[in-house]
Amino acid sequence: MPETVNVDSDRFIDLPKELEDDLVKVGSTLPAWDVEGAFLAGPTIEQYRTALDSAPLFNEIRGSLLAALDGEKGGYAVVRLGNIAQALGVGEQFLRLATAFLAEVAIPFQPFQRWPLWKELGTNLNANPGLSTGTGYNAFHMDLVNATLPPDYTTLLCVRPDPLGAGASILSNAREAVSRLTPSSRALLADVAYRYGGFFDLSDVGEEYTPFPVLDGEPEDRGFVRFTAKMLAASGLDEEHAQAARELADQMVAGQVSYTLQRGDFLIVNQHRYVHGREPLGDGQHGVTPENRRLLLQLFLRGAGATGQAAS
Repeated sequence: MPETVNVDSDRFIDLPKELEDDLVKVGSTLPAWDVEGAFLAGPTIEQYRTALDSAPLFNEIRGSLLAALDGEKGGYAVVRLGNIAQALGVGEQFLRLATAFLAEVAIPFQPFQRWPLWKELGTNLNANPGLSTGTGYNAFHMDLVNATLPPDYTTLLCVRPDPLGAGASILSNAREAVSRLTPSSRALLADVAYRYGGFFDLSDVGEEYTPFPVLDGEPEDRGFVRFTAKMLAASGLDEEHAQAARELADQMVAGQVSYTLQRGDFLIVNQHRYVHGREPLGDGQHGVTPENRRLLLQLFLRGAGATGQAAS
């Protein structure tokens, strides 16, 4: 599979060598972060911002990143920090730098109370293949679909790609997919008729929302297309509503793009506009030692103006 398929080059944030050198120095001196409740603490955000601003070329990168995520045609971005990962490794100092980048988009937070700010998504050969830690096709979805306040952004940082060369991330513009449906299908998707997932040990994502509508609010900056392909197997979903959701899933697949994350890349997805998933990992995972299998780290972001901690 090619590394990139039908992806707009404007989505990729490549750093000039001079900025990479500056950020290696910045990353090596960033302090450990503090967390207030589930959110990155305000003083930490200010410390990190000051450090990034000391790199003369960073402001231009900040603008490119925000345009890729939230501009008129925005929705996702891939920040390529592979050279910095090579210099710093992918341990604490690198994670502090990645967290500083993300704090320029919105407030990093961890809604899962039992996990740290960065949550590991390893490769578990015994897991359901369709789960995020599985080895199979992970169909299109938004994260925390059944919360009244899902994260505004979801991010995935690549520590180790699949050594067998597969497992590309897939993305699709959910709002464009909806626009290609018939009015009758859109009306069905606006019904409060869909269910998926449990709801426990969570914080700062509102209340459990079940059942929920797929089309939940029109404005791109506030509403969501609450979709996960896994809800199609939910009990109690009648055929008419299931068919509308299948039509939407087909349109998402028809409009998908894919990219295979490399070491040091992190993908940021605006959940108000895009859904994401994963192609299967390469055949032969049992022949890969556990310490060499694909490993991602996940972190969520809460945008300014949302219920919860206010943006700094």
